[in-house]
Amino acid sequence: LMRQIHHWAALLFVAAIAVHALRMFFTGAFRKPRELSWVIGTAMFALAALEGFCGYSLPDDLLSGTGLRIADGIMYSLPVVGSYVSFFLFGGQYPGHLIVPRLYIIHVLLIPGLLLALIAAHLMLVWHQGHTQWPGKGQPDRKEIGEPLYPAFGAKTTSLFLSVFGGLCLLGAVAQINPIWLFGPYDPAVSSNGSQPDWYIGFLEGALRLMPAWETNFLGHTVAWEVFIPGAVLPAAFFLLMGGYPSIERWITGDKRTHHVLDRPRNTPTRTGLGVAIVAQALVIELAGGDDVIGYRFGFSVQGMVWALRGCFLVLPVVAFFVTRRVCVALERADRRRARRGIEMGIVAQSADGEGTAYTGVSRPLTENERAVLTTKRADQLYQPVPRHIVPLPTPRRAAAQLRARLNHLYVVSRVENPRS
Repeated sequence: LMRQIHHWAALLFVAAIAVHALRMFFTGAFRKPRELSWVIGTAMFALAALEGFCGYSLPDDLLSGTGLRIADGIMYSLPVVGSYVSFFLFGGQYPGHLIVPRLYIIHVLLIPGLLLALIAAHLMLVWHQGHTQWPGKGQPDRKEIGEPLYPAFGAKTTSLFLSVFGGLCLLGAVAQINPIWLFGPYDPAVSSNGSQPDWYIGFLEGALRLMPAWETNFLGHTVAWEVFIPGAVLPAAFFLLMGGYPSIERWITGDKRTHHVLDRPRNTPTRTGLGVAIVAQALVIELAGGDDVIGYRFGFSVQGMVWALRGCFLVLPVVAFFVTRRVCVALERADRRRARRGIEMGIVAQSADGEGTAYTGVSRPLTENERAVLTTKRADQLYQPVPRHIVPLPTPRRAAAQLRARLNHLYVVSRVENPRS
């Protein structure tokens, strides 16, 4: 029971970090002065996924052993140093006799110590910088308005902890997860159909399945791109871009001010569209990680699913970006109309002459807080647009300036009318 609760808690732990990161991204909570908090959160996200992988590799059953074999293949795909990395980790030829004790120390000591240190640093930054707040009346960007730690926030946190703990105990008791007694001990000569990694490693499995079989032979060395790109380049690029995004957006928009008031996602259409596109791409490779199970359950061709998911991986994020951006602009326009006309009450009034030829909807005026939320400034009012006509510069600087101007135009240029009070 304890092992089942522990496994469910690990899944929820990584999911909570992912959801928290999405909330921070869509609302702009990563902006100054919280860039370091975002970087710490990114490191915690990567460490939590690695901690989970080390944990479910410890039982040394058929499922965990297969996952370790895939990890060994990814190590070997690293150019030049791959075989050395594998020998160093396993203490010799795979699988060796040292990997389980080493994973145990990594899982119970090294990564938890790093996570505790990062959590402490994150909480200290929150205490020092203060919390963010939603837009509304009397919510200035340089002043915090919140509730005291005791008793309000403390009571909420305690109730949340007890609810989550009770839910995990219930799941551990009635919802079986990772039944190692069904897989049996690890045997390199045996494989198992229907075995899937935990969801936070599923993207890696899916990327490996979608990547075409590309190899390059150069000076007697074979570079297995079909393993190196999805297994090493993709996760490294994701976490590096995620950690560096605050600096990238600051460079594009030129916004270096302090922010304590969050953005409404609809007021930053480009950032919101980018986030939805990344989520769509992640869902595609998550589905690809279970294409054999999906094909078996629904009678689909696995090869056909691979080609379909490859197309979705390239096309769906682009579609999601432009559709989301357009929806955000439409929602902003609806807010502007609501700010001018008030909120409709679902009542139709007849004209004063009583002839019944004219009917109008009845709307109530907005409260001051509702008006403050609906007329929140969007990106084009907050940022200074960069002119697209660039003064001639040396070639490298000119290329960077033109790139910044085009990205700035995508982020900043208005597509809706200005708010009216």
